Amino acid sequence: MKAARWVGLGRVECEDVPVPPVADGEVLVRTVYASICGSDLHEVFLETPPPSMPAGHPGHESVGEVVESRCPGFTPGDSVLTVPHAADGRCLSEFQALPGPACVRLPAAAELSHLLMAQQLGTVVYALRRHPLDLAGRDAAVIGQGSAGAFFTFLLKRAGVARVLVSDFSPARLAYGRQLGADLTVDAGSTDFRAAVLEETGGRGVGLVVEAVGSRETFPLSLELAAAEASILWFGLPEGDADYPISFSGFFRRKLTAYSTYGAQAEPGLESFRYAVRLIADAAIDVSPLLSHMLPIEEVGQAFRIARERTGNALKVSIKF
Repeated sequence: MKAARWVGLGRVECEDVPVPPVADGEVLVRTVYASICGSDLHEVFLETPPPSMPAGHPGHESVGEVVESRCPGFTPGDSVLTVPHAADGRCLSEFQALPGPACVRLPAAAELSHLLMAQQLGTVVYALRRHPLDLAGRDAAVIGQGSAGAFFTFLLKRAGVARVLVSDFSPARLAYGRQLGADLTVDAGSTDFRAAVLEETGGRGVGLVVEAVGSRETFPLSLELAAAEASILWFGLPEGDADYPISFSGFFRRKLTAYSTYGAQAEPGLESFRYAVRLIADAAIDVSPLLSHMLPIEEVGQAFRIARERTGNALKVSIKF
């Protein structure tokens, strides 16, 4: 089978490798589409792979068809969304053996390329469910409008937030944010987002800040946008293990609350992913703009470069098999 292999810092190649065996409790899935997550970029471009890197890693977002099942509840022909833990991801391969609980059965007539986006959307649903907030009538700011940031924009507007103020460097991502309900979109390359948010809120700041980038540059901004007694969600994956700067005095004196969360794959019943599937299947959200780049597995190295450099206004770079 064809599979991606992470072979060095910033280097991913396509190889021919054996189809994996299927153990009891697992299903063998023929991958139809996979997508590259921001966490995949962190690994590939900021780290060195271990000597025994498995084929298909670090991909963990995919949809496909069950071709063999040794797990009750799945039969050959079922379409599934795969949601393995990121460390166990093998989604950038033509076939993948997965535990049955790491799969969500999909509606028979649904468009698989669209439902591929349910993996990322499900993680955002989970993040908001983990710490329920009364958001009705409050303003929110979202730093970053990649797929995760855009999904936060959509879900916050759906939850009754008064205004969602967002920033990004990409015009295409800002346009998608507006499509999903953003009330103010700021080009971070030319406009001071902090100044724009304070002007929009009469100097108060917002009641909820979502940091959906994870960089050292944007992390301090999450505190600067927050109003007194606001909540901050740090969702973006950190860049490495080094400490991030924070103004603890400002955090303390404004009585802020901050939290981070991940691990939607461990949620009992995978309800957040199932809800994300329903949102997309029922056309409550239009994810088609995210399918901006779809490359064959043979060009996986180029796909990673496009995703990192955002070539051609890339929103979400996906792989087809």
